[in-house]
Amino acid sequence: MTDAVKVGFVPFSTAPRGILVVFCDDTLKLGAATRKVLGSAADLVKRAAATSQFKGKNGSALDILAPAGLKVSRLIVVGAGKLSALKESDFLKFGGVAAGKLRAGNDAATIIAELPEGAMKPDQAAAIGAGVRLRAYKFDRYKTKKKDGEDGALHADISVAVDDVGAARKAFAPDSHIVDGVITARDLVNEPPNILFPVEFARRAAQLRKLGVDVEILDVKAMTKLGMGALLGVAQGSTQPGRTVIMRWNGGKRGDAPVAFIGKGVCFDTGGISIKGASGMEDMKGDMGGAACVVGLMQALAARKAKVNAVGAIGLVENMPDGNAQRPGDIVTSMSGQTIEIINTDAEGRLVLADVLWHVAKKFKPKFMVDLATLTGAIMVALGTEYAGMFSNNDELAERLSKVGLETGERVWRMPLGPEYDKQIDSQFADMKNTGTRNGGSITAAQFLQRFVDGTPWAHLDIAGTAMGAPKTEINQSWGSGYGVRLLERLVAEYYEGKK
Repeated sequence: MTDAVKVGFVPFSTAPRGILVVFCDDTLKLGAATRKVLGSAADLVKRAAATSQFKGKNGSALDILAPAGLKVSRLIVVGAGKLSALKESDFLKFGGVAAGKLRAGNDAATIIAELPEGAMKPDQAAAIGAGVRLRAYKFDRYKTKKKDGEDGALHADISVAVDDVGAARKAFAPDSHIVDGVITARDLVNEPPNILFPVEFARRAAQLRKLGVDVEILDVKAMTKLGMGALLGVAQGSTQPGRTVIMRWNGGKRGDAPVAFIGKGVCFDTGGISIKGASGMEDMKGDMGGAACVVGLMQALAARKAKVNAVGAIGLVENMPDGNAQRPGDIVTSMSGQTIEIINTDAEGRLVLADVLWHVAKKFKPKFMVDLATLTGAIMVALGTEYAGMFSNNDELAERLSKVGLETGERVWRMPLGPEYDKQIDSQFADMKNTGTRNGGSITAAQFLQRFVDGTPWAHLDIAGTAMGAPKTEINQSWGSGYGVRLLERLVAEYYEGKK
């Protein structure tokens, strides 16, 4: 991972250096402080825009090399579009657009955080800085040399010019911690599976102890004692032993029930005995995107000293097809005591989550549980890669997740649950089977999980299309997106922090 971009805040009056980034609306209008910095070069923007057919559309950019009258190497004009249509998430995007125009290697830039109507608010300027860092991320630690024409990492010193430096710095502090959490999640998803196996994943999660997070790691012996037969059934086919990690951040009132987040952590998924096809199997290193998100989220909450009690729990396994692997037709007993007939060993993530969900519900009695899992290909058939599928037994929780999804740009779409789907996973030999029919596969997977939440308010996010290999955006050029960290951090901040 490379995160060598420094973001600082300076007054409008500071002389720009390196590359200058300014903002205009859809009429090419500039703000007063921007025009003052540009001086006679302000007219250059309209002339260059006419030549390049630049209209100031939201997220577009005009790049002017060696602008006459300015002591900067380039002038980049980012379009904000129609100001009345601006959304909160646009400012994060604008930072990403600006960073995307910076060249790999060492660079310096000044971004004037002003719209034509006046200075950006502190939180908007902070979002610009966060967007810069998110876009600049690049996972290249295993590259020993670059090919000709291949972009290297960005090492940049970014100054964001603002009206109120103190207020912008104060707003940026929590944003920066959230970005750190996203970067941690991206790193985990991007790591190769020979490096990030369950024991190593657990070791990395344990590093959150430095931030005051209480971390408990359950090994095979401990999980066997608890009766986690569903999770252990998946893990038994690998030479790499499974782990469950429980992370607790106690930033709220003593005795207040925690909020809980549970992540699927299949560090590599061959499908087991029901083995996958070879094509694209390398992507299954990312089948722990849910667990990666939970670790990144707990890091963000702890680093910014969130006033909430939170539990993060991840089940970590490899799903491999050796002689000790479970078979289709096997019956395992989950921690809840419910028995499960294994129909397809490639439907393993729900088995891992079943035991972890039950453990969290019973031990911590949380206000709610949200689980995240790269669970089914079926959700991508339904929603593509733009939305995560959301299933919930609680309308209030679902509505809150939908709202913060729109605010952060990490969108969710509610999918149905119901007895008609639930009966599809009834088994003639056990309490249930681990797959239903081909139709409605993401729904029957969610129905399976619902049997292990013990009535706790719960939402399941199927992030198979959004956590890895999703389309590149203005704030993410990485294969591993870190999806869910910003979504769930906002959920906590808006609805549960400092509240009973």
